[in-house]
Amino acid sequence: MRRILLKLSGEALAGEKKAGFDEATVRNVALQVKELSDDGFQTGIVIGGGNFWRGRTSENIDRTKADQIGMLATVMNCIYVSEIFRSVGMKTSILTPFACGSFTELFSKDRANRYFEEGQVVFFAGGTGHPYFSTDTGVVLRAIEVEADVILLAKSIDGVYDDDPNKNPSAKKYDEVTIDEVISKNLQVVDMTASILARDNKMPMWVFGLNGENSIVNTLKGEFNGTKVIV
Repeated sequence: MRRILLKLSGEALAGEKKAGFDEATVRNVALQVKELSDDGFQTGIVIGGGNFWRGRTSENIDRTKADQIGMLATVMNCIYVSEIFRSVGMKTSILTPFACGSFTELFSKDRANRYFEEGQVVFFAGGTGHPYFSTDTGVVLRAIEVEADVILLAKSIDGVYDDDPNKNPSAKKYDEVTIDEVISKNLQVVDMTASILARDNKMPMWVFGLNGENSIVNTLKGEFNGTKVIV
């Protein structure tokens, strides 16, 4: 395994504040990704925008405009997180599917691959660039395009359960589950569009808790205790 795509939720980066950023959390992620980079892993990153914006809960904003605001929230997240990554000694680039002036560069597979080969951490911001598609779909799409070996889904819970463990203490955690089961049982690892895209393109996903100690590094070094979604 050489190339990974890491999905971070905006809420997870906000820590206990639930909004904005918790810099200690972001720096911890940066140090873990640096360790992986030093060991030869090529890392792409997609970040959600939920620490800034959840426009779909509003009945007063057009869905297209709400989704556009959400896309811009992911750009802000990537700019911030990439700067923390640079502060610990990594080189980064931010690619978007739409022009953001001098803030980012336009996404292309060739550009992303060139930056990976240069040892940069590549941030994929702005989702797919279209409304009605989530960052779940964005991460699966980019993983397929850049031929990642696996998607790492760093969440606030430590794996995939058959029910919401925050509401049901008896919820069962899966060590391994097929993408077909995820779809048929609506386990909500990622949204349905992203699930079908992953299934049709045989893209595996590993789900784990971001807040576990050294969780990102451990996931790739044989101490994985989350859920593997296999295809």
